[in-house]
Amino acid sequence: MKKELIAHRDPKSPVSEVFRTLRTNIQFMNTNNKLKTLLVTSTLPGEGKSWVTANLAVTFAQAGKKVILVDADMRKGRQYTIFEVSPRPGLSNYLSGFDSNTGEEISDDLANYIQDTQIPNLYIIPAGNIPPNPSELLISTKMVSLLDRLKELCDLVIIDGTPCELLTDAIILSRIVDSTVIVTAHKQTKKEDLRKIVTNIQNVGGKIAGIVLNKIPVSVKKYEQSYYYGSTTMKNPGVKPRNARPTTASRPNSSRQAKAEEMRRRVRPENPQGLRNNQQQRSTSSERINDEQPKALENKIKVENSGDVSLEKTTDILNQINAYLDEEKKNLNNKS
Repeated sequence: MKKELIAHRDPKSPVSEVFRTLRTNIQFMNTNNKLKTLLVTSTLPGEGKSWVTANLAVTFAQAGKKVILVDADMRKGRQYTIFEVSPRPGLSNYLSGFDSNTGEEISDDLANYIQDTQIPNLYIIPAGNIPPNPSELLISTKMVSLLDRLKELCDLVIIDGTPCELLTDAIILSRIVDSTVIVTAHKQTKKEDLRKIVTNIQNVGGKIAGIVLNKIPVSVKKYEQSYYYGSTTMKNPGVKPRNARPTTASRPNSSRQAKAEEMRRRVRPENPQGLRNNQQQRSTSSERINDEQPKALENKIKVENSGDVSLEKTTDILNQINAYLDEEKKNLNNKS
């Protein structure tokens, strides 16, 4: 299997995820289940049309759809090299009923032309021998009847067409398929060429599903930060976020913990009855504390960011609180 079939060789890669997104977008357009034939074309050669077509067919097959990939580029078809199948008999042989290698007429039985691939649910009809009149073969009634027969055999027929700027083959096919996808290349496809292709397809009555922008440069950093494989927070699972509150298992000093717990109990006793007794004992003296006590406590203990408070700072704060309460208690006793 060729490395070009990244959706099959590395299904968890970000590129494979992009192809699944493209598949999902096409499926959302197919809510009424009328999309049975899809043409993939481009403006000029070298924009990645055949690569996009092959991987898109793989993702549909992975979703449980029975897919037949037809290589309609009878001049320079290369799907048979991507899937490593026999180049003939193919589409040109079926439409012409002639095998140029043997010079004999061949049967029109589709079973002789549809080949299995290594990918479940995915079948392929290669381009076949290069004919002298590919455009005339595509416009024939036999091509229309072929698509009708294929739609009965599978869930989706994906056609790899020719570039539209140089040849009219894909323009002819856009009339008889349900929808068309145009593949473009980043900083390679000219806007005026794309506009011209869209206009030509629409003029013959073809429907355009969308445009795929291929060959976009992606940095290694963005590749590593992709949603499917991880992010900056998951890059090193052993490192906790800065403001994360440490768990009990991550605190190394148990004696320090015990001291902190003891200080907490001194400030806030765990026994409710004891808390009520302490409140009753200090009820008369607490009336003498003026309103400036909370401000004094606030000025005495300052914490800039509670999320950054470590265990040592917590212990220090508790010590200050206890010292402040003891001092206030002595002042109250002296006044009384």
